[in-house]
Formats: sequence, C-alpha cells, structure tokens
Amino acid sequence: MFQPLLTSEFFCFIFPLLAELARVRRNFVEKVDKVVIKQLLDDLLGDGVLSDGQKDAILEENNSTADKARCLIDIIKKKGDVASLKMIAHLYARDSTLHSELGLSCGPPAQPAADQQMNIVWSTTLIPTTEAFWMEKVKDGKTYPADKNSIRNRVALLITNIKFKGLSDRNGADKDEENMEKLLKALGYQVVKYTNLTGKKIDDAVRDFSEHPKLKETDSVVVVIMSHGKLGKVLGCDHDDENPDEFPINNIYKHLDSENCPALLNKPKIIFIQACRGENKGSVLLSDGAGVRDDASQPGPPLCADNKNIEDDNSRCVHKEKDFTCLLSSTPDTISFRHRVDGSFLIQYIVDVFNTFACKEHIHDLFLKVTHRFEEHFIEGQMPNMDRVSLTKHFYFFPGL
Repeated sequence: MFQPLLTSEFFCFIFPLLAELARVRRNFVEKVDKVVIKQLLDDLLGDGVLSDGQKDAILEENNSTADKARCLIDIIKKKGDVASLKMIAHLYARDSTLHSELGLSCGPPAQPAADQQMNIVWSTTLIPTTEAFWMEKVKDGKTYPADKNSIRNRVALLITNIKFKGLSDRNGADKDEENMEKLLKALGYQVVKYTNLTGKKIDDAVRDFSEHPKLKETDSVVVVIMSHGKLGKVLGCDHDDENPDEFPINNIYKHLDSENCPALLNKPKIIFIQACRGENKGSVLLSDGAGVRDDASQPGPPLCADNKNIEDDNSRCVHKEKDFTCLLSSTPDTISFRHRVDGSFLIQYIVDVFNTFACKEHIHDLFLKVTHRFEEHFIEGQMPNMDRVSLTKHFYFFPGL
C-alpha cells in the first residue's frame, strides 16, 4: 500500500494517540451517548479494528452507557495508534461537538511543515456526515440543495468494459467495477450497471439514463465509464484497428444537458472517465534552467446582452451546459495505468478519498485530494484532469443521511 501524507483536515497528529485517548478517557465516558457508541462500534467493525465478538461483548456485557464507553476506549487504546486514530476520526464524523469538547480538534504545538508529514489512515468504509453539518451547509446559500428525499432518490450510471474483441482485456477492471458500485451505493445512489458494451450501446445506455424516472426527484447523478480510450472517446468492446467502435465522451454532455434532460436542470452531474486519452506517458525529463512558455492569448472583451433590446415573451433561457464536473483519469494524449489485480489507480484513490473525506468535503476538494495522491506517488506521470467544470455551488454527498 502507498503511504500518503497526513493532512490536517480532521485527523489528529500521531504524537502519541494513546496518550490522547488516555487524556480524554474520563470525559469521554461521562459525555458520550448510547447512539454515538453504537455508531462508533459499527464504524470500527467496518474498518476491521473490532471483531463481531468484541462489538457484541461491549454492548451485552456492560449495562450502563458509561461502562460501554469505558470498555470501548480501553480496548481501542490497547490496539495502538492506528486504531486510536480511526476512533478519533469516527468520533469527529459522528459527534463533532463532543470531539471539540474533548480537545481532540487540535494537534500538538505548531510544527514545521516538514514535521507534519505523517501518514493518513484511509477509511475502508464510508464515514457518514453529521446532521449538524448537513443542516449548516444546506442553509449557507453556497451549496446545492439536498434534502433527504432527493438523497434517497439518487441514481448513478456505471459502465465497465473488460473484455474486447480486437484489444487486450482490461485485467483488474472487474475490481474497479466492484469497488465503484460499492462506493456509489454507500453514497446513496441506485446503480444502473452495464458491462462490456459497444460504443453504440454505451450511447444508448446514456440516452436511456437521461430518461430515468428518478431524475425528477434526485439531487444529483453520477456517471462512471471505464474502458480503453483515446482522446475524446471511449472504446466499445468490439473495437479493432480496421473497425473502430467508439463512444464520444461529448455525448454524455449532450444527453444530460438542459435541453435533452430538463429533469436534471440545476442539479450536479458528476462524471468519472477511466480510460487512456492517448499513447504518451505523462512525464518528461527537465534540465536545470528549462524555459517556461506562455502561449495564452489575450482575452477579448466580455460578451454582454443588450438589455434594451430584450423583450419578455413569457419564456426563459437557461444555460444549455451547466452543473457538470468531470474527472478524467489522465491529461490529454496520455495513458492511464491499471493494476492487473487491484484495478485502476484512479478508482483505488477515489474510493480511499471519498470513504475518508466525503463526510466533510465538497466534490472539487475531493477531486483535488485524488490528484494530490497521484502527485505524491508519480505513477509514470499519470495525472487526473478535471474538465468542463460548470458547477455554480459546492456539492456535498452528505453520506449516511
């Protein structure tokens, strides 16, 4: 496993964490409630920190809430720093007020930046958001609307091409499909799934998805397409050199735009494309003194409507392409990499980042964390690329509501 850097988002510094838990033990036992204890037990069971037997023993062998809390924190202390870090992180997600009252929101005295580079413990299950965080964000005016009914009606499209007629099979892509489906379902999306489609069938699937009955009720959609590819296109499973079988990525935007899919007007449309965009590697060798060239042309004057000549015809115009954001697995003309067993690095990193941070971060900050992991590990220069971003507000998944 790669060992990325610890950010200061909500994980405490490991300085030691055993001492941190010992310091707050008394107050934790006095203040934590039964609901939070059960949530922490579920979280730690999902992470593999606790076994089923340990969870059951904490609940069944202790009568009072305080005894359950005391038993839980003592077991976690014995398991070491990694387990302690996970419990502190889950406590923050479940009850940020108690986390703050216990004094866990701060690390040690300020350290030099180099000394702050510690390891993140990536959650293996989706950390849920809190009701308080959701209410704060939906009221701030900077966040896309997301009530509980719309969250319950979420729907996503997942297309994975694994076997090909004229190209090599995508070994490990079945793991990508499994991991992405699990993540989407945990985020509250009903997943419409297809495997091994031709380019035309991919187009049909996206078009059919644009007419899904739940789109009127959902707060957002996610579209994931994973296959071989080239610049601007995803390859269908019948592709070979003599008979191209292709799906233009631009068709996603056409089928889901305001004109062709009015049910998604003003709703975020999040797109993930795992596919090569060319045959080049995304890395170069630089010598000292390499020059920098800026070919950006000067922008022209802004285009403004002549308001004096506009009349009201009892109709309105809307932006044809709005509320999209897309994360592609590589920059233009470059290749993407995939582990033969564990699947694509993009999907692995998306799952890690979303499981750990979707409870508190909006979509673009999540994207940035994914790209940061590629920067840290430098996998043959592969760098994901955000494209055609037209979101006008922050979008949060609010997992667990």
